[in-house]
Amino acid sequence: MTKSVPFRTLVLAGLGLIGLAGVAEAHVTLQRREATAGAAYRGTLSVPHGCGREATTAIRVQIPEGVYGVKPMPKPGWTVATTVRPYAKPYQSHGRELREGVAEIVWSGGNLPNDFFDEFTFVSQIDPAAEAGATLYFPVVQTCASGEERWVETPAAGQSAAGLRAPAPALRILAASGEQPAGGHAHGAAAAPVFEQAGLRIEAPWSRATPGAVRVGAGYLRLTNTGSTPDRLIGGSTSIAERLEVHEMSTANGVMTMRKLPDGLAIEPGKTVELRPGGYHMMFIGLRRALAEGETFKATLTFERAGTIEVEFRVGGLGASSAGGGAGGGHHHH
Repeated sequence: MTKSVPFRTLVLAGLGLIGLAGVAEAHVTLQRREATAGAAYRGTLSVPHGCGREATTAIRVQIPEGVYGVKPMPKPGWTVATTVRPYAKPYQSHGRELREGVAEIVWSGGNLPNDFFDEFTFVSQIDPAAEAGATLYFPVVQTCASGEERWVETPAAGQSAAGLRAPAPALRILAASGEQPAGGHAHGAAAAPVFEQAGLRIEAPWSRATPGAVRVGAGYLRLTNTGSTPDRLIGGSTSIAERLEVHEMSTANGVMTMRKLPDGLAIEPGKTVELRPGGYHMMFIGLRRALAEGETFKATLTFERAGTIEVEFRVGGLGASSAGGGAGGGHHHH
């Protein structure tokens, strides 16, 4: 028999998709909040609510320096327009020199009721010279019938974005493979911890800090099957919680649902599966203590064919996009 956990509790504590402690993730954010220097980047802005109870009628996003070759995705029922600016420096793209490009995208003329959420997408390229560990900000203005929400605040030096009322969507730059992030020690791509066993590669396990009263948390990672046979993540265990389960979050017809995957999560040969907010993830149910930003904890993941693999999760801040930090990763062989 499948046990159910209150949906609101799981969302608030583990996924941060609706307001956590009043503000976490209740603002416009980028779904993918990390990008590699020199790599292509597909940015998707998630708009979780309107202006108060009013419907959203336009989304305006500014593109920072260091992001070039931007092309917005059209949306049915919306008009898309762009503003072009000269780049601070030229970029090379497919044998051509680019001296100007999109500085702002506006989706307008639509109607997104407060009771629903939607996504606004663009593709782009990240400057190969972008500094690893740097953060780029994409200020967003959300327009409604008689007002607007301005997601444009950026933290001052030494300030945490968690203290901002209306933070701009943020993108953290990762080092290209083989490079060392500023102020850190690289061990593998982007200094992310890597765990390998029996044809499986597990990269960058992370979680989020939790308020003391909350008894559930969530875990995310990147899972690649480097072998020739299918495998399946079926569960696991950790000393910090009573249970570790594999879950999926999805949205259909505007309704957000979360469910345990009774048969686990399949990983086909040669394929990579991302466990991330808003999709597949692990739930730590019955937390024995609060998770604190900056700490690490161990968990044992159970696979149908590979057996058990011990990994280490890094804990980021409340509403973080990753555990972050400069501690190096490595290779663990169980």
